[in-house]
Amino acid sequence: MIDPMFWLGLSLLLVAVSLTAVLIAALPALQALGRAARSLEKLADTLSREFPPTLEAIRLTGMEISDLTDEVAEGVQSANQVVKQVDRGIGGAKQQAEQLRIGTGSVWTGIRVAWKTWTRKRDSDPPSLPSEHLKDPKRIGDRE
Repeated sequence: MIDPMFWLGLSLLLVAVSLTAVLIAALPALQALGRAARSLEKLADTLSREFPPTLEAIRLTGMEISDLTDEVAEGVQSANQVVKQVDRGIGGAKQQAEQLRIGTGSVWTGIRVAWKTWTRKRDSDPPSLPSEHLKDPKRIGDRE
């Protein structure tokens, strides 16, 4: 048993058995690694097909959003101008209403004064002047 060739052969046999056991144990891992590589290859193919159109769609969506933003800004400007016009119209209507109120107040004041004057004359009608007094203004002053 001291023969070196025996030990060398036994060592080589044990190394071969160990390597076989490692390969048998590593075989499922290598198969899983192969499946993962094929799956990664399919994913890369899908991405290479789908990614450029997706990027183009995103770019077009960005442009559409930019256009819509511009349109909304124009709409807001138009609405702002309409609001300003309505505000000016309301201001003009207020001025006209104030002028109407002043005019109406003046008319009512005139009507009240006329009514008071008319009712006062009816209550205290002075005697009518003879026609000769109408021709001579000095005589009218004497009478008063």
